[in-house]
Amino acid sequence: MADTSPAVVLDRVSVIYGRNRALRDVSAVFPPGAVGLLGPNGAGKSTMLKSLLGFIPPSGGRLEVLGMNVADRPLEVRARIGYMPETDGHIPGMNAVTFVAYCGQLAGLPKADAMQRAHEVLFYVGLGEARYRNVETYSTGMKQRIKLAQALVHDPDLVFLDEPTNGMDPKGREEMLTLIRDIAHNKGINLILSSHLLPDVEYVCDHVVVLDKGTVATHGTIEDLKGPSGRVYEVRVKGELAPFIAALEGAGMECQETDEDIMRVFVRGAVHAAGEDQRKICSIAGQSHVQVRHLKASLPTLEDVFARAIGEV
Repeated sequence: MADTSPAVVLDRVSVIYGRNRALRDVSAVFPPGAVGLLGPNGAGKSTMLKSLLGFIPPSGGRLEVLGMNVADRPLEVRARIGYMPETDGHIPGMNAVTFVAYCGQLAGLPKADAMQRAHEVLFYVGLGEARYRNVETYSTGMKQRIKLAQALVHDPDLVFLDEPTNGMDPKGREEMLTLIRDIAHNKGINLILSSHLLPDVEYVCDHVVVLDKGTVATHGTIEDLKGPSGRVYEVRVKGELAPFIAALEGAGMECQETDEDIMRVFVRGAVHAAGEDQRKICSIAGQSHVQVRHLKASLPTLEDVFARAIGEV
């Protein structure tokens, strides 16, 4: 039977740097499996991961990882966690297999076992042919892969991934996400994926925790958070936007502007007959003296969940 115990629990955790409260009385449960950790820059994501690793002691509250209190058993916690940091941490002059084996020894593996595992994980992440090259000669994408390899070398029960696709080209990013999804869904390793790329999180994860200004803005399964609390429509109009948006919001709808010229409009309440939402939007557009150029129903996305959680709609 699969273990249903939480991978991580935070109970009223606060972290303070001088006058800055990076985490503010945070309580959250990370279930087993793949969980996305989302939030704007400065929301507290990296601080949370480093606190769970025991690197930053909280100012208050309790942190529990895999059933262990981090304050009481930090070394035992770290022995069961693989950590892929956002920044590079390789050692100049070391080739890849030596570096990964060294990381395995630091995690407690005997020297011979660490070397064997290093070869295995380097082939797994796609660096088998380059494992005898010095790490400083690697491309950005290869350095990301070796960070993943060192996080996996000691066969952890939980992996923290901090922006794992940073700097990767589209093909490399797709391959990295395939690896991460395989780790979570086929290898049975719990993971927490911290990323600003929401499609990456949606592809890999089943649950999310969204931080904003050091607090939990929302959490739950992605499917539950996406719906069915309302309907979403893509709208493009010609004319003055501000009165149109104000009229939509006055009618109880929510508007999110995108990088393109298409707005996303959220309609709450009971489901109406087919086309009624669209007719209402068109009616409001006419009253606001704008012309509808594009209007179609859309599926809710994780971007919608994120925008609503941090108050962008």
